[in-house]
Amino acid sequence: MLVSISSSQPERPKWLRAPAPVGDNYRELKDLVTRLKLHTVCESAACPNVGECWNRRTATFMILGNVCTRRCGFCAVQKGGPLPVDYDEPRRVGEACAALGLRYAVVTSVNRDDRKDGGAELFALTIAAIRQQVPGCKVEVLVPDFQGSHSAMEIVMNAEPDVLNHNTETVPRLYRQVRLGAKYQRSLDMLHYAKQLRPRTPAKSGLMLGLGETIEEVLQVMRDLQQHGVDILTLGQYLRPSAKHLPIIRYVPQSEFDELRDAGLRMGFAHVEAGPLVRSSYHADSSERSAVGSGSVV
Repeated sequence: MLVSISSSQPERPKWLRAPAPVGDNYRELKDLVTRLKLHTVCESAACPNVGECWNRRTATFMILGNVCTRRCGFCAVQKGGPLPVDYDEPRRVGEACAALGLRYAVVTSVNRDDRKDGGAELFALTIAAIRQQVPGCKVEVLVPDFQGSHSAMEIVMNAEPDVLNHNTETVPRLYRQVRLGAKYQRSLDMLHYAKQLRPRTPAKSGLMLGLGETIEEVLQVMRDLQQHGVDILTLGQYLRPSAKHLPIIRYVPQSEFDELRDAGLRMGFAHVEAGPLVRSSYHADSSERSAVGSGSVV
């Protein structure tokens, strides 16, 4: 449940600034998304990097509507009753990828706990539609936990995504406040199962910092992820979308992100992207190349 907390927030550091969402490429992509009636996590989740990424002609498409069946305390995506599944949506995502000339596409979704497969079928259809319209385009999928359904994960992995991403988001102690309806071990198990199904496909996960976790808790999650087959790790600063969302406990300096990145590389991750503005799909194409190029994906 979202909570309104009146306690004072730490002052936002002057160095924590993202480029403004302006520019010709930004406007072109916004018009394209509007015309094709698509959703992006960039807008729906109020991502701070929307200006940078859209001007680089990259976006993370969000399928299965823009209403989530869960009420995570950190997320700006609209919550409520699920929308009907739009089976033409995969084709339109493919059309958008073709219009943008993408060589690397990222697709995520809202949680769809109303569906037996959690929306896995539409992930598979979207992967196929992108490849049909943009031959050679790589596809990364950022999937929900599918409520632990192995058959749902099989549907996704049988579609052969180039990267399988599922975020653990935070440390186990904070799950009840941050990821209502999710289970830490279930997320680990789903990542591990995806890796068992397709060992050569890079697995990816990420955490937000600044919600009250300790460094040792973060390091333990990193060790858990590495032991469950995760190749790529993202670490970023939690930014409060509104006063109704969980408060920021602290702003993590870049020096701390650097230390965590170095620790992750020593643990054996093929690639670690760490910094205040890092998000799940931030520089996704370069992280995939690093994972494959490292030789750790076998």
